[in-house]
Amino acid sequence: MTTTAQIGIIGGSGLYQMEGMSEVEEVQVETPFGPPSDALVVGNLSGVRVAFLPRHGRGHRISPTELPVRANIYALKSLGVQRVISISAVGSLREEIRPLDLVIPDQLIDRTRGRVSTFFGGGIVVHAAFADPFCPDLSQILHSTGQAVGARMHLGGTYVVMEGPLFSTRAESNLYRSWGASVIGMTGLPEAKLCREAELCYATLACATDYDCWHESEETVSVDVIVANLLRNVATSQEIIRRAVVLAAQSRPCGCGSSLANAIITTPSLIPAGVKRDLRLLIGKYVR
Repeated sequence: MTTTAQIGIIGGSGLYQMEGMSEVEEVQVETPFGPPSDALVVGNLSGVRVAFLPRHGRGHRISPTELPVRANIYALKSLGVQRVISISAVGSLREEIRPLDLVIPDQLIDRTRGRVSTFFGGGIVVHAAFADPFCPDLSQILHSTGQAVGARMHLGGTYVVMEGPLFSTRAESNLYRSWGASVIGMTGLPEAKLCREAELCYATLACATDYDCWHESEETVSVDVIVANLLRNVATSQEIIRRAVVLAAQSRPCGCGSSLANAIITTPSLIPAGVKRDLRLLIGKYVR
């Protein structure tokens, strides 16, 4: 494949295209895990080659549970992407995180059920470290560029990833608050896990659209409220990304690019040939 990109951008609810890209082409990518959510839009953004993917497909056709996340991350990796910026809509679990605030989380709690969260299996076992699920360098870039554009930013915090598609009960929302969590959403996993397995930097720009239902003085969470606040945040998010990709492309001082170096447990000669073939993009530098 001749089309390449350095930075991947996964657009969440309300962000289905990236303004300001030039020399744009749509790329259909085939993967061992089926097709991604949509065609990848590749082009130049602030002088950097980027690949944009609408997470839910254009027109928001795919629910969080049904997202082809393995295909999405594999497709970005196949284009040469090294760092992935995710934009996600979240509900706030803290009073100080107000609707329209932006959060750069540093931790995750997995409350999903039944989502495939690894590229591996079928004859290969891989145990990658995941204590810190977000790239600290890329997260700092998003935070500093957000501050530069005047957004109200929060650096750090725990993102609870729920299954959906329904929103939380009030009891669940208060439970997550008792855990010290900051925001709640439906798409941070398995994206973060799969990016770690693909040796890609991953950071999330989490857009708080509402207070989750624990906040009884606010209106009940609804799609109308979420979409309205998302649209208000789109321009800010896009400006942050336009600035962030320039810094993100300059260096990669983190260890994300070698996260599989000591993680493949299976004896290479015992890995099935078909698995080696399908996963060559991910394991080729470690397994022949």
